[in-house]
Amino acid sequence: MAILSIQQRLNSLPEVLQDARLLGNRGIGNEIGYYIFDYEPCHEPIVQRHLPKLIQQIEGGVKPLKVCEVNLYQAMIDLLKSRNVLDKAFQMEKAKGSATLTKNIKPMMRPEVITEHMQSLITGVEDLIFITGVGASWPLLRSHTILNNLHPILDKIPVVLFFPGAYDGHELRLFDALKDDNYYRAFPLIPRQERPL
Repeated sequence: MAILSIQQRLNSLPEVLQDARLLGNRGIGNEIGYYIFDYEPCHEPIVQRHLPKLIQQIEGGVKPLKVCEVNLYQAMIDLLKSRNVLDKAFQMEKAKGSATLTKNIKPMMRPEVITEHMQSLITGVEDLIFITGVGASWPLLRSHTILNNLHPILDKIPVVLFFPGAYDGHELRLFDALKDDNYYRAFPLIPRQERPL
């Protein structure tokens, strides 16, 4: 089987994301439409540069769709700003290091707080939600925890998690190295290898 390049996989996304079955949340066994687009961590800059173009293609297509991108790292920054602690966090990291910063702000980044913030961002979106910033938000946020906490909130709108690592349909491995956790409720979006005919 031929291995697809990251660009080939990215170029396949508009057609896949506009498929009526995906948009209708009609997955295998009527599961909730959560999808993971995994990629090698070294391709993070390529994926980030491609996302605005992808959103523009989907929103400006023949059948325009509304896409909401939620960047987990930006969500963390927004929460720190809203609590007037962002500058203090930078000062703490500079003075005491990343480990101390992580220990002190992790309680503010509970999954339910992040998902509540995400809910405010996606109000009114009816078509697609992209979740990005997974690698940048680690170790404060864990992908499987965020997805699990989104289930009660988002059960009608397809969600695509852009994941710098590997997902085999069962296990998330951030950066292709760190085992995030087993997660069985999402579908791999576009495999890294061509399927045989």
